[in-house]
Amino acid sequence: MDLSEVAERISQKFTSQSVEVDAASIEKKLRTLVDEFGVNLTEAEKTVSENIAKEHGLESVPRQTSEQREIGTLLPGEWATIEGKVVGLSTPVSPMIKQTGVIADATGAIQFTAWARANAPLLEMGESYRIESVVVDEYRGVPKLNFHAGTTITQSEENITFLPQVTNVADLRPGVACLRVKMVQEWEARHERIFQTGLVGDETGTVKFTTWKGDDAPRLEVGMVYNIFYASVGEYQGRPDITLNGATCVPDEDAEMEVGTGGMTYQGAIINIGPGSGVIKRCPVEGCNRVLSRMNYCPVHEMQNDFRYDLRIKGVLDDGEKAHNILMQREVVETVTGVTLEEAVETAENSPMGMDDVFYRLKETIMGRYFTCTGNDLGDTILVKECSPVTFDKDRHAELLNLLGGEANGE
Repeated sequence: MDLSEVAERISQKFTSQSVEVDAASIEKKLRTLVDEFGVNLTEAEKTVSENIAKEHGLESVPRQTSEQREIGTLLPGEWATIEGKVVGLSTPVSPMIKQTGVIADATGAIQFTAWARANAPLLEMGESYRIESVVVDEYRGVPKLNFHAGTTITQSEENITFLPQVTNVADLRPGVACLRVKMVQEWEARHERIFQTGLVGDETGTVKFTTWKGDDAPRLEVGMVYNIFYASVGEYQGRPDITLNGATCVPDEDAEMEVGTGGMTYQGAIINIGPGSGVIKRCPVEGCNRVLSRMNYCPVHEMQNDFRYDLRIKGVLDDGEKAHNILMQREVVETVTGVTLEEAVETAENSPMGMDDVFYRLKETIMGRYFTCTGNDLGDTILVKECSPVTFDKDRHAELLNLLGGEANGE
């Protein structure tokens, strides 16, 4: 948030108590705390406000609790009064939390947390409330409402009506969002608490989603289009991701959607094909999908003989400046190598070398060769959606030779 906005808000608080404080001097104090001493903005605002209150003999920092605000305009650090409808409830992750959910109006939606010590009444799904003296906090960049002991909650006599606003994947920001997306890929769950994870996307790009175990969240089907209402949007390593716990997912069985890659393109040589590439076996237990060991052992569900086969490549692409971990799933592997899953399984089951035969065949096909890969950077790995070999470019070849002081014809 801009420090000048915070300074102006502090100034307005004291103006409401007939205390005039220059916003520029407030911003200077905030900047000292934030920039020089590394204090987070919320604490800096609190400290500066308390010091001003003491300087002017006020018993406490004035609060703008009576000002009703639209939910879509709320900013971290603010105190406000809102009116909205409960559009989502989720299971609290701690016994210290009484209730968590999402409340919305026509301008937007925001997550709320009612701490057990606040003794706030439980809100009901679909009902509208007036909530007075609530503070907007921030956790990992996501604004949230916190109900405290002084928060007053009153159920509205008239239910608020509005239409949810759909956000494109490319425009997602931390907070809460409604989307219309297609389920693109399901990934192997890397944590036992994960119910389902993968990629969803629309015409503007794709985004990672996660559903944690514990709620009665539906399982998304690959290829199906969904209207998702009030999903939590977080951010990891500068990229948005969404959590579907507490969100409403409505399938549109007749819909079709083209999904844009929304990703980056990398060109370079594949310099490594790692273990776990080739034919793999996946756990058949619903919601698991983990890769089994060679002895068909799942780390969670133990021995699984009714497994299903899959095909993938885990490798490294070097673009000349940086080495990127890449992951190709079945469709991309089949396109790049020409080896289908059925052919790979047949080889694995009949060759004396078994699954190793497939691994070495894939390695021989692409190792050391140049490819153009497009995909989503997941932080430590690029999930490749499209991949094609780099063809000979006469002009580029000449340019490189000139850089080396040679000639285009190689003489």
